[in-house]
Amino acid sequence: MNKLTLFFLGLVLLTSCSESNKNGNQLLEILSNKSQVILKKEGLIFRDLNKNQKLDIYEDVNQSIEARIEDLLSQMNLEEKAGMMFINGVPVSTDAAPDGKEGLKGFVATLPSITENMNTRKMTHFNIWDIPSDLNIFAKWYNNVQEVAEKTRLGIPITIASDPRHHFNQNTIEMASTGFTQFCEMPGFAAIGDEKLVREFATIVRREYIAIGIREALHPQVDLVTEPRWARINGSFSEDAVLTARLVKPYIEGLQGEKLSNGVACMTKHFPGGGPQKEGLDPDFSFQKGQIYPGDNFEYHLIPFEAAFESKTAAIMPYYGVPTNQTDENVAMAYNKTIITTLLREKYNYDGVVCTNWGLITDIPLGQDVVWEARAWGVENLTEAERVFKVIDAGCDQFGGESRTELVLQLVSEGKLLEKRIDQSVKRLLRQKFELGLFDNPFVDEMKVNEVIDSETSKALGEKTQQRSMTLLKNDNATLPLEQKKHKVFIKNLDSVTVSKYAEVVMSPESADFAIIRINTPWYAVETKNFIAASFHHGDLDFKGEEKEKILKLLKTVPTIVDIYLDRPAVIPEITESAAAVIANFGASDSSVCEVLFGNSEPQGKLPFELPSSMEAVDNQKTDVPYDSKNPLFKFGFGLKYQKK
Repeated sequence: MNKLTLFFLGLVLLTSCSESNKNGNQLLEILSNKSQVILKKEGLIFRDLNKNQKLDIYEDVNQSIEARIEDLLSQMNLEEKAGMMFINGVPVSTDAAPDGKEGLKGFVATLPSITENMNTRKMTHFNIWDIPSDLNIFAKWYNNVQEVAEKTRLGIPITIASDPRHHFNQNTIEMASTGFTQFCEMPGFAAIGDEKLVREFATIVRREYIAIGIREALHPQVDLVTEPRWARINGSFSEDAVLTARLVKPYIEGLQGEKLSNGVACMTKHFPGGGPQKEGLDPDFSFQKGQIYPGDNFEYHLIPFEAAFESKTAAIMPYYGVPTNQTDENVAMAYNKTIITTLLREKYNYDGVVCTNWGLITDIPLGQDVVWEARAWGVENLTEAERVFKVIDAGCDQFGGESRTELVLQLVSEGKLLEKRIDQSVKRLLRQKFELGLFDNPFVDEMKVNEVIDSETSKALGEKTQQRSMTLLKNDNATLPLEQKKHKVFIKNLDSVTVSKYAEVVMSPESADFAIIRINTPWYAVETKNFIAASFHHGDLDFKGEEKEKILKLLKTVPTIVDIYLDRPAVIPEITESAAAVIANFGASDSSVCEVLFGNSEPQGKLPFELPSSMEAVDNQKTDVPYDSKNPLFKFGFGLKYQKK
């Protein structure tokens, strides 16, 4: 029997089994794994979270959220308040035990368990990375975690957050989508440009997240991809501010729902726009710390965030980089009071949660004398405690990827940080928990996970987005679509079993009518000892040397269809010139690609960013300005249609 069933069984039992106490509340001890006291008053059921056998204001669903916040805040001690201000990653074991280690490998196996963080640091917000592929295990783990939370002094429920998990992707930055419905990546939605479709997508994400207990989304990412070399383009929509803003609204509204009690809180990122990175190098690492604005185009990058504010995004995440020469001090966004207080809090009147990006305070040892430096750009010489103070003073509420609650306690004990300032942030964080309904029923129904996750309807829509977003760039002599069961094809980087459903697969290009090759936008690892930095897709966008020559040789041997995955805007003039047809995808399976190439589905995409004609053009374009490279190979918005044969 799952915990949600036990919870409601207790409510039924209350109608026939109750006793009165001196406070006038009717009480019943439910015999379940939670051993929780349930209160009944005037026919309504309440949860006795602090176990004092009376109905406190914060436990009373009839009270206003603001009254509940004030009551709970008055009961919280400093350690509990400090714990609220940190969110960090925790492992999820395959035995669903909150303190379990079963099935854990690699980095996650080294992490403290969620119970350790709850007990020793009083933390109540966590994000998850690697999780079991069987999402039923995750749902069980989540319920077990909430059971542990109910046994804490005040019974404050846990909020679980995640980066995006619903995309068919090949970029190492994103989370694995195993178990969830797989859609195209965000540039694919911009290529389609359909607001209704974005809302449908976000609604499915909301349902699947809620089904297993994820109630905070560390997305959408609404940075404008005006620097084509940036490593995180596949997580954003487009380089165009108007298009991005238009799609941000249905995304947030679909994910958060009409009310957060039935929704997932969105943490929109990365304020005030992380796209203008110098040479596209990501400020997650010390080799590039500052965003640059050679086109004086800072305000253009705010437009998508203005749409997010209109849609009432529950939270905001600033990025790592320094807004070089845009404010009175060159320090990273979350340390920057002009960015957080003057711009975000005052100009935009934003009073939601502001959570830093991950890892601004503490260096992370990666082994073999390799250290991933804290992203404390511009304040590297400050102590860890001083960094914490500066982030809070700037106007942030929560520290992402950190568990250093002792630093907040130290600042208060030293008289450097006032508890009333902490209360401001804790109120915002509590408000989100109350709005999500976690205080009233945090559990999920483990029996319904399989009904919701990756349903046939959702799966079909996900595959359709992969196909619709594909963007036809060249189609000489109406090569595409290919006729099914007619041609001999030589394939490279595709599954032969999949392709054999559509054509005869042969072993050499010389014996083929056509070749089909799938390639990815090139990237070149930065020289660094940090293996995580080395896995980011940085560097030039063109094919070079032997790799390029092998592709061109195939193209000159047999008429070839090139399918290229655009996680960044590739530079492919020679390949385009020699190919019979070129089509781009934004995250698509071999099956989805074949459905389009063989005419069962038509490509409908329009490029969400331009494809430059050369690396020289990339070098000379302005980092903060959209579609400004000289003589682009394909302009923003380009996309062909199939011609009738």
